[in-house]
Amino acid sequence: MSPEQARRALPVDTMITQSAQVTVKGEEVPYEVTTGTQPVYGDDDHAVASLHYTYYRRADVDDRAERPLMISFNGGPGSGSLWMHLGYTSPKRLVISDEGYPVQPYGVEDNEHSIIDVADVVYVNPVNTGFSRVIDEDTDPEQFFGVTADVDYLADWIDTFVSRHNRWRSPKYLIGESYGTTRVAGLAGELQNSHWMYLNGVVLVSPTGLGMEPAGPSPRSEALKLPYYAATAWYHEQLPSDLQNRDLQGLLSEVETYTVEQYIPAVTRGGFIDSTRRQTVAQQVARYAGLSEQFVLNHNLAVPADAFWKELLQGEGHTVGRLDSRYKGVDVKNAGDEYDYPAELTSWNHAFTPAINHYLRDGLGFETDLQYNTFGNVYPWDDEENDTGAQLRSAMAQNPFLHVMVQSGYYDGATDYFSAKYVMWNLGTRQTMRDRLRFEGYRSGHMMYLRAEDLATSNEDIRTFIEGSIPDDGMPARYGPDR
Repeated sequence: MSPEQARRALPVDTMITQSAQVTVKGEEVPYEVTTGTQPVYGDDDHAVASLHYTYYRRADVDDRAERPLMISFNGGPGSGSLWMHLGYTSPKRLVISDEGYPVQPYGVEDNEHSIIDVADVVYVNPVNTGFSRVIDEDTDPEQFFGVTADVDYLADWIDTFVSRHNRWRSPKYLIGESYGTTRVAGLAGELQNSHWMYLNGVVLVSPTGLGMEPAGPSPRSEALKLPYYAATAWYHEQLPSDLQNRDLQGLLSEVETYTVEQYIPAVTRGGFIDSTRRQTVAQQVARYAGLSEQFVLNHNLAVPADAFWKELLQGEGHTVGRLDSRYKGVDVKNAGDEYDYPAELTSWNHAFTPAINHYLRDGLGFETDLQYNTFGNVYPWDDEENDTGAQLRSAMAQNPFLHVMVQSGYYDGATDYFSAKYVMWNLGTRQTMRDRLRFEGYRSGHMMYLRAEDLATSNEDIRTFIEGSIPDDGMPARYGPDR
């Protein structure tokens, strides 16, 4: 091979399959795992990119017509699929501590909480994430890197995957985490309207605003974070004793009510708020957030998240994490407006990256010299015209079988749980939509499944969601007197 020919490359269209088994809820489940690549086709039907995926398929199922298929995406938008692949729903999980901290030796183990007992799952890496790459050097990257472009080419890729694996009759689900929620919300509409592929469910894990959040940063968007601030302050024991001694759920219910009924109306008034009310609000926000009253006043009642992460534990010499505020960091100095590094993400990269490389290369036999992009370069990213929430809402209106579940961690400061509720409320504008929307919260952060207790609970919530979103045989998809 000449020097010109010797280059890192990705096989455009390939697959490797192995058989294995895992015990889930006391049941031995045989499965096949396929890892490989599948092309992305351009307008002239030639391959312009290739996406790497890993597909888990229960092996003892004769008829796939009633077997659910879950299609899983992570976020970023430049993040690989490793997080939910090795952290959440697959038959393999990362070896980590019960609270989600890295341990050595790095690796994977069986996931007794996997949803493989009730659904097949495919984990997809969009272009430039994981091992996925552009293969046609003349292809314009704008074809992939943007809200609309991302949805368009991934919908076409899913169409091909479903056809290749004979899954058109299967109940189908999308699950996305973080920016992946923007992705799957848009895909729900695109698959339905352009590929005539109707879904049974969409799971939004730690959702972004889907184009429906208050314009931010703004006083209203910051005010919606108060319940998250309260949860984090409670976790780190920074609240006054009368609040600290309460159960978290009861406390958060109170803070949510205060946020909607008093706090948001107050910050909406800006500088025209009455001075007495301003002082009263500052006192209450400070109590709920574990901050000083003066600190709240200095931020005109609406404390930005980055200031909160730096300030909450400043007296102890620590910062708190953005994606999971249970994690503590140590800055060079206490002064400043933001932390030096994200304590939680550093910890997660430490655990996940060695494990996914070991598992795919050594465990499944996928051979390539390419670097696995835990975070790949997908910029500049065109985020204009993000109407993905509206697309999901429209898909729900047109498809009476389509259900949506939101899963959020109370200690997630990047996509906080109460803003996720705000988005869900604005999806469910009609009673029939509200009845098909579900919210689940967990005592952890952005990747709530990294905490052992929540890994079990959140997977069980997915099982229940799938069961509740599959209609009885012969049930028509129509609105009637009771729907």
